[in-house]
Order: sequence, then C-alpha cells, then structure tokens
Amino acid sequence: MSFEKDDKVVLNDKHSEFDGETGTVTQVMESMFGEATYTVSFDDGQEVGIAADQLEAAADDADADADDDEE
Repeated sequence: MSFEKDDKVVLNDKHSEFDGETGTVTQVMESMFGEATYTVSFDDGQEVGIAADQLEAAADDADADADDDEE
C-alpha cells in the first residue's frame, strides 16, 4: 500500500520508540530503486525512512463519517 502526504498511519516497527503509535505522513521520498519511503510525524517527534510495509492506514472516524455523508 502506498501513502500520501497528510495521511494518518500507524507505525509497526518493534525497534522504534513510536511502535504502535499513530502519526501523520509529512514527506514521501522515492528511493533510487523506485520504492517510496516516508517521514512520519508523531506527537513527540518524527521517524524518517520508513518503508510502506511498516505502516498501516489509521482508522479515522471523522474521515469515515465525512465519506458517508458524501454518498
């Protein structure tokens, strides 16, 4: 899965101090191999160079409600 700037995501990296926390994608960078890496900001800092497989989309009830209203 790929993410875009301002997406809410959950980090899954047992080696990170932000493991399991929800943050916001602040930058998307493409590596020389054509794969995207992400910078994610959290309440207490940021993590740089995160691979897509370490992220999952965060459940955001406000966005889900807005989507329901548009249908």
